[in-house]
Amino acid sequence: MTPQSLEAAIQSAGGAVQFLRNAQARPHTFPVKPEFSNWRSEQRSWREACALLDQSHHMTDLFLKGPDAPVLLSRLAVNSFANFAPGKAKQYVAVNSEGFLIGDAILFHLPDGTFNLVGHPMVIDWVRFHAVREPLDLEVELDENSIVRSSGPPKQFRFELQGPTAAAVIESLTGRPLPDVRFFNMTSFAIGGLSVNALRHGMAGQPGFELFGPWEHAEHVREQLLQAGAAHGLVLVGSRAYSSANLESGWVPAPFAAIYSGDEMASYRTWLPAARAGSLAGSFVSANVADYYLRPHELGYDRLIAFDHEFVGSEALRAVADDHTRAKVTLVWNRADVADVFASALTPGDAAKFIELPKARYGLFQVDTVLAAGEPVGISHDCGYIYNERAFVSLASVDTARAPIGSEVSVLWGESPNTAKPAVEPHVQVAVRATVAPAPYVSFARESYRRA
Repeated sequence: MTPQSLEAAIQSAGGAVQFLRNAQARPHTFPVKPEFSNWRSEQRSWREACALLDQSHHMTDLFLKGPDAPVLLSRLAVNSFANFAPGKAKQYVAVNSEGFLIGDAILFHLPDGTFNLVGHPMVIDWVRFHAVREPLDLEVELDENSIVRSSGPPKQFRFELQGPTAAAVIESLTGRPLPDVRFFNMTSFAIGGLSVNALRHGMAGQPGFELFGPWEHAEHVREQLLQAGAAHGLVLVGSRAYSSANLESGWVPAPFAAIYSGDEMASYRTWLPAARAGSLAGSFVSANVADYYLRPHELGYDRLIAFDHEFVGSEALRAVADDHTRAKVTLVWNRADVADVFASALTPGDAAKFIELPKARYGLFQVDTVLAAGEPVGISHDCGYIYNERAFVSLASVDTARAPIGSEVSVLWGESPNTAKPAVEPHVQVAVRATVAPAPYVSFARESYRRA
């Protein structure tokens, strides 16, 4: 049976917002062990010693190879491809023709000339749509994440090694001083008789490397890491702690994808299965789905926009290049108000929307209203708890003229009316006070880790 398309699902539901807010999709999960010890200690590890995080299963991989691969990728990205040689990687950002964000992923330019796009499916599906439907000279291979892969293991393993002692672990493994590798550049390490690729990167805003290679080498490399790391405080990190790492680095993993409206996107929505659309959670409600869309500037991606090439949305972004008021910030939620949310679950009567720890997002796209002096000033995205700071925070896009750093705002938490998503229990909406802080919230991630 042919799966229902996104376009058909939207039409059947009476609109994109209605479909997404009541979607039966479960919240995005990481198909690895939830905890190896406990998520609080595992969060501490990337700040105090060395964390080993398994990225092998929860991300989607798209491989592109051939003369037209860089042409297609450049045409769909805001990023410059000048000097993007093998051995480098970049945060790849795509927008629609109106300059609204579709999403981001990490693009590897592998030593053999293959391009490997890694991340959540939003951008990967957009690139794949063009790759398979246009007359291009390229090879395309999709490796789904382990949640939806029909059978077999991933094509590659990916292990994130990060924290203050990550360098010492690598040096113990290789018996050599750590090479001088710039951020988002690649090298290779000799580990247990194997040559293992490594990207200089860090998911939690801490120094480290992303190690990757053929799946058949995964267990051997993992054992080598555990043995070498024992003397340097290496800690295995499960999915619960890993899902919260972005709150420290300031990365929004699932901004609302601008694909749900417009005649230009209709053919894409007809091609895309509805099951890949995800769900929409939060207190912000508008009948017009375009009101949920974001400009790249709202997530700090204006620094990646390069007008040295023409790309989908370039004309629209040129027109608004100097016309944006919202910026990415961290909202530090008021401790007493968060405690009241938890307390409401222990008292008779209506309770607030339950807060899961450490990550409280309950839909693929979390979109909560942010108020200042009772007036909307932005939206709150990903939210959760940082044990290292003893703080509950969310990443947000706000009008910084009306909600400057240090000011108090409030986040509307919960839905009104309640929706039919599986993760939504009957609850009442509450306002939670929050203080506007920089993003990344952690000073090391904000100031140093790209150089560490």
